[in-house]
Amino acid sequence: MKAGKPTSVDVPAALHLQSKFFAATSKLWQRLGNIETSVLSDELGQMEIQKPVYVSGLARSGTTILTEMLDKHPELTSHRYSDFPNIWTPFWRNFLLQKTRRGERVASQRAHGDRIQITNDSPEAVEEVLWMYFFPKSHAKTTDNTLDEGTSNSVFESFYRNHIKKLLLVRDRPRYLAKGNYNLGRFTYLLKLFPDARLLIPYRNPVNHIASLIKQHNFFLGAHDQNPKVGRQLALSGHFEFGPQRSALNLGNMVQQQAILDAWSDGREVEGWALYWAATYRYLLDHARSHQGFASASLFLSYETLCSRSAETIDRIVAHCALDPLVFAGVKTYYTDHLSLPNYYEPDFSPAELAHIERVCAPIVSELDEIAT
Repeated sequence: MKAGKPTSVDVPAALHLQSKFFAATSKLWQRLGNIETSVLSDELGQMEIQKPVYVSGLARSGTTILTEMLDKHPELTSHRYSDFPNIWTPFWRNFLLQKTRRGERVASQRAHGDRIQITNDSPEAVEEVLWMYFFPKSHAKTTDNTLDEGTSNSVFESFYRNHIKKLLLVRDRPRYLAKGNYNLGRFTYLLKLFPDARLLIPYRNPVNHIASLIKQHNFFLGAHDQNPKVGRQLALSGHFEFGPQRSALNLGNMVQQQAILDAWSDGREVEGWALYWAATYRYLLDHARSHQGFASASLFLSYETLCSRSAETIDRIVAHCALDPLVFAGVKTYYTDHLSLPNYYEPDFSPAELAHIERVCAPIVSELDEIAT
């Protein structure tokens, strides 16, 4: 995909200043979060985190639409755009917001320009800020970014469990829903913390997926050229998928990681993304075949199948997540009627680029299709 016309992305000055403030004072906010936990200790002590749902895949694979849909189930709640940048004290912040809110929120298309309408109440991948704080090398390019069942961080684990409980308490919901593409490298660690967690892993046809990834990367590069705050704001909110600070999640294979970064550095965008696509889903497939808990907790989903056989696929999702299907019937009908594949761009890869995608990704597509059926 060729770079389009640079597009301006609004980064409100107040939001940018607040984001920098919370990042600079995170140690203070960690302490305030612990004070909030102490104040609510009686209520939190009576709560259990049951079957949290984690949605994760390579960016642009369908994680947003899945999270948006599931967030409408009355058993689930997720972080929202309004939870950033003060993610540290979820109970106090949301309690105050509920008391001061006036009127309905007006939806608008998100910055990605991908038809998804959002408000401040829309679900968003906000918890990455916590992971970056407690695991400072979460996005180091030359360091293994994965966390597994051998990982131990008692301070994080206590804070994270209490954080989820406080969000459930203030929203009056029994179960937690999290969208986080970087969580795909932490699934076995999350299963160590929550053995009954449910994992949803979407994937797309790699040609269309890579076209979408390149389109978004070019979009945010252009937006950053127009407004230098864009790149800084992406980093402050834990988004390194696109734009000037783009980085591939390091899944522990250093040769593979270097090949991806070298391809991007040399301007071989399609080659780099194809390698990254293959590395990501090979990593997940290998875990599904070698880790019994991971296999039983995971549901691999084709984005194309979600759009073409929506009712059937939504039923599988609801069943896998052990959610009540009856109260979800209206939401299922809405998405069955409205889900469709993107029609606002077309891949324009050369024959050599298409051949490269086929060579690198096709064997993994076959395995994904097999495990997803």
